[in-house]
Amino acid sequence: MSFSLPDFRRKWSCRGYMSAGAAMVTTALGLSLVLAERAEARKYAAPLDIFGLGTPRPRAAVHSAKIPLPKPRPEEAPKATDEAPPEAEGKSSPDQPSTNKPAEPAPPPEKQASACRLALTEDIAIAPSIPDIRGPGACGGEDLVRLEAIVLPDKRRVAVKPAAILRCTMASAVADWVRKDMVPLATSLGSTISDLDNFDSFECRGRNRIVGAMLSEHGKANALDVRAIKLANGQSIGLTDRTMSREVRERVLHSVCTRFSTVLGPGSDWYHEDHIHLDLAQRRNDYRICQWNVWDPLPQVAPLLPAERPEEAPPREVAAKPEAKDGADDEAKEKSPASADKSAADGKAQPHKPATKKRR
Repeated sequence: MSFSLPDFRRKWSCRGYMSAGAAMVTTALGLSLVLAERAEARKYAAPLDIFGLGTPRPRAAVHSAKIPLPKPRPEEAPKATDEAPPEAEGKSSPDQPSTNKPAEPAPPPEKQASACRLALTEDIAIAPSIPDIRGPGACGGEDLVRLEAIVLPDKRRVAVKPAAILRCTMASAVADWVRKDMVPLATSLGSTISDLDNFDSFECRGRNRIVGAMLSEHGKANALDVRAIKLANGQSIGLTDRTMSREVRERVLHSVCTRFSTVLGPGSDWYHEDHIHLDLAQRRNDYRICQWNVWDPLPQVAPLLPAERPEEAPPREVAAKPEAKDGADDEAKEKSPASADKSAADGKAQPHKPATKKRR
């Protein structure tokens, strides 16, 4: 039995065409299934594809944004013109700087006044504010004033000579001390206060002007040195004057030690023998220092020269000569009879013997 392709086509011509068509249909169905599986696999990542490189992620659907359109222009509105008004051509816009002048820097914001500054009014003291002092070093401070005068309750002024540069808190404490403590003291002496002797206020220096010492409270504008308080009647209350009444100085001592945290005077060190140091230094546990020895008045020394001779007294030389002569005559008279009686008695009792020398 022989088998060949022409014989196969003659015997199985219809089946051959049908099997080729079936193969094509099968291939098309297979491709469609494969493409469908790949499209489905793109929605879910493979379990071992950590970085998402195998299957691309589906993109989010893009929605078109609706842009609102402006409302139609009303009929009664004026028509817009492209040309600018002639008045506005020469002026620059407030938002844009002028081309001729450079832009000026904005002024710094104003510093708000402190509670002390608001309380220290002209009814209490004449103390204008001054700019803050920065340096050198740690010197200076904030909220500073120049204390020129203290206004008393009766509107009279106590001049601070010279004017003191202090912190507002220190200036307020000094004003309260003078108004509430020193005015009654001056009234008890029969006068009123006129001046306050300022020995030193702000000065950038160490304590006691020693090089390398800690910064003094004077360098922080937080201290005032006072030597005396002058009264309107010309009298002066010298705080360290030993001729001043001890009672007056002790009253000043108790008043300042109550109001200030540091008081240094005679007896503290030899730097404060002629003035009183006052400050408001802040220390731990509100510790205060009050070192001021109120010395007793100096003893009265007898005058070195003798008292003046009265005019009615005789001159010293004339008055001394007669008295001397009379005394000499009286002594001679008294001695002469006694010597004569003694010589007569000796002559009768003992005979005269020649003088002889003794031999040893």
